[in-house]
Amino acid sequence: MTIEDWLASACADADRRGLPDLKPLLAALADATRAMRAAGWDETGVAAAGPRPVEAAGRPPDGAPQ
Repeated sequence: MTIEDWLASACADADRRGLPDLKPLLAALADATRAMRAAGWDETGVAAAGPRPVEAAGRPPDGAPQ
C-alpha cells in the first residue's frame, strides 16, 4: 500500500465516521511519513547524511547511557 492509497482510505474512513477535522491531521502524518522515507535513514536509525544525535545536541539522547 502506498502512502497515497493509505491517505485516501483513511480520509474516506474519517468521512464515514463523521470526523472531517481528522483529515488535515492524516494529511500531515502522510507528509511526515514521506519526508522520513526520503531522508535516507540507515539500519541504525540515524540519518545517513546527518550527524549522530549525540553530536547534534552535544549530549546523549534521553535514556542513553552517559
